[in-house]
Order: sequence, then structure tokens, then C-alpha cells
Amino acid sequence: MALVSRPRAPLWLGRLSRRLCARHRACTGSMVRQRRFAVEMPDCSLTHFVLGDTAGHPDSRLAALLGPPGRSYALCVPLAPGTGCGPRVQAARMHQRLLLQLRSGPLQRCQLSKLLGYGPGDQEGEAQHGFLLRDPSDHPDTRRALLQLLSSCQEAAHPQLAEFQADSQGLLWQRLWELQGDRQVQVDCACVLPAQEPLLHPLLPDLLNSAVFQDRDAARAVLEECTSFIPEARAVLDLVDQCPREIQKGKFQVIAIEGLDATGKSTVTQAVSESLQAVLLQSPPPCIGQWRKIFDDEPTIIRRAFYSLGNYLVASEIAKESARFPVIVDRYWHSTATYAIATEVSGGPQYLPPAHHPVYQWPGDLLKPDLVLLLTVNPEERVKRLEGRGLEKTKEEAELEANNVFRQKVEVTYQRMENPSCHMVDASPSRETVLQNVLQLIRSAGHSL
Repeated sequence: MALVSRPRAPLWLGRLSRRLCARHRACTGSMVRQRRFAVEMPDCSLTHFVLGDTAGHPDSRLAALLGPPGRSYALCVPLAPGTGCGPRVQAARMHQRLLLQLRSGPLQRCQLSKLLGYGPGDQEGEAQHGFLLRDPSDHPDTRRALLQLLSSCQEAAHPQLAEFQADSQGLLWQRLWELQGDRQVQVDCACVLPAQEPLLHPLLPDLLNSAVFQDRDAARAVLEECTSFIPEARAVLDLVDQCPREIQKGKFQVIAIEGLDATGKSTVTQAVSESLQAVLLQSPPPCIGQWRKIFDDEPTIIRRAFYSLGNYLVASEIAKESARFPVIVDRYWHSTATYAIATEVSGGPQYLPPAHHPVYQWPGDLLKPDLVLLLTVNPEERVKRLEGRGLEKTKEEAELEANNVFRQKVEVTYQRMENPSCHMVDASPSRETVLQNVLQLIRSAGHSL
């Protein structure tokens, strides 16, 4: 009998209705695997819950998050059937489109939180991104507006709407709704129960090669999926394909300099390159820098694939130039991976991958620098430098400036990078002092080569 591939349903549909679930257990004698969900709270902690077939009371955090007053709704973006990175790219684009629509029109009245659906194990491909919406006023038109929004999705696998409701006994229920013609129809119901927090963030199995790319081919495959709707993706791929895969660093030092906002990174890299009579390169390189804004507006998986391939383009230049001169690189792989991890892992710094996790390791096929320096400044100096600053910033740089928790996550992630790790440099003193400290580190590293 031929097997028919069907769209992967939203995670709450992975649980059968009570009647079907009982029939399934009677036939197979095994339990249906439960799905779990994680919601980012205002204090950047995560609350986890599970959908059950038996009634039980929610804890106080769940009751406050999903129960009255007001009304809460949820949706997760499912993955379409298929192999490779195509389904992840499609889901990421749908997620971004829904986010923009949820932040406009009448749905602006809802408070929006990150929602992650995941399986009970740690298998890759089980995580599904979504949203939790809370309508403080419990407006009667909110459900219909959400259903109409979801019905406009043209993809084969599209989200369904879940609504949370407390009963007179204090039990919390999730009701699944569909729009059938002009009618709002409830198609499923399950009890909401607290779930134990997993040891590691549930997104970690999917982080590699969906946000942090461990080799050139993985990043290239993502942009290949984008050529039909981003013409510039083909131009980037053509440039990457011209770069040889087997390259070696020359006899001169290669120094990568990373830095957060207001650390004076651009000034320091320029001064260091002049002092050492070195070639100054930057990532992404100018040959694709003209398309940076286009890819900055895309979802994480596409944006990070673009920046990852930029590193391979720079690596080709490093190999050529380091045969004749020292090379200074203004940002390299560490910044690409750091911002991806800090952006994708919800919650505060405590939820980041633990030290020595594979996500912090340098890609095996990317030319490695001799030394990586990370410029930092103290909070007081940072505030002083940011005043009156008018430089154009990416979305992530703007969030770094405004969101202290995101900044902490970026700092911790940088510090956990390995092979090579980052050498911290205090950039708070005067420009001349910072320059001398950086040059001393470079000379010391050169003696050990």
C-alpha cells in the first residue's frame, strides 16, 4: 500500500481527541507521546505546559498566564512535509509574515509572547515556533480576526488557532478552532497541565544548521531555497561557488576583532591595521554588503545563512592576503554565531546552551584566525558613548542597545565560544591605551605561533 505524505500538523494536533486516544491505546497498548510548550514570560523566564486527556489543575503561573481576566490564544507554525531545509525556510517565512500581521490592525490590542512547541525527547525537527496572544479586554472579535488571518495562509501546512478558557472548577482548557465558511467550529479540546522544565532549552536540537551553520554546504542549501523569491540569493551563491574549498592561511598573522555596540571596534580595527601595516577585511565583505539590508529583513535561518556565507567569502580573501601581509578582520564567524544563538534561544541568559556545547565550536571547513579579540566597555562608558550616536544600525544592533537581557545573552555567548575562544579587551580607557593593549596581545600571540 502506498504511503501518502501529509503536512505535519500543529503540535497540539499530535494529541488525539479523548475518544480516539482511548481507542488508539486499546488497539496498540502504548501511550501517545505528549507534546509540550514553552512560553517566554515578561521576566524572561520560561513556563512549560502540556496538553492532557485527564483533568488537572494548572499552577499559579499558568493560571495567571492563560486564565482570566482577559483571554489567551496560541498558534504554532507547522512544518510542511519534505526533507532538507526547504520546510524550515517556508515555516520561518510564514512565522515572520504572521508576526508582522499580528502587530498591525485590530490585533495590536493583544499582548504578544514567544511560544515554542516541542516533543518530549531531544530529536531534531520537533520544535515549532509560534505565538501566545493575550487580549486583556477579551474583545468578542479577536477570535474571528485570528481565524480569518490564519485562513489567508496559502501554504499546505498552516497553523490552527487554540483558545484557552478556565471553567468553574478552576481547570484550564485549550479549545482548537477552525473557520468553516462563516462558522467558527471547535474541533478539539484538551486540559492544560504544568510540565517539568527540561534540562536544556528545547530549541537546542534544531539550533545547528537552522541558525548556526557548521559548514558551507548547510548555509548554501538555505540560500538555494531562496532564489525564487530573493533574486540576490543567486548572486551570493555564484560568488561563493567561485571560492575554492581547500584554502590555507599564509605565513602572516590573522586577527579577528569582535565588539559590541559602543566599543569603538571600527576605530580600533582601523588603528591596528595601520600600526601593523596589515590588510583590513570585514565580514560580510563589500561584494555582498550591498545586499545586507535585504537579508536583514528576512527570518533568522535566511539571514544567518547569508552572513555565514559571507564568512567563507572573507576566508578566501584572508588566504590570499595573509601570504603577503598581516590581516585584520572586522567581525568573523563568532559574531555570526553569537547573534544567532542570542536571538533564537528564548528567555534569559540562563537558557543559553551550556559551555562546550557543539554550537560554540568553529566550523571545520572555515579558515581559522590566529587570534580573536572581543572589545567590551563598562556600562557607564557605554551609555556615554551611545549619547548622540547617529550611525545606522541593524535590527539586532538596535535590540542590543535597547534590550539589556539580549545584551547579556550576547556577552555570555561570546565568552563561551571555543576553538578559538575570544580574548577579552577592555575598551573603556582612551583610544591610545586600548590600541597599545591590543597590539601587545597580538605580539604575544605572534610569539607563540
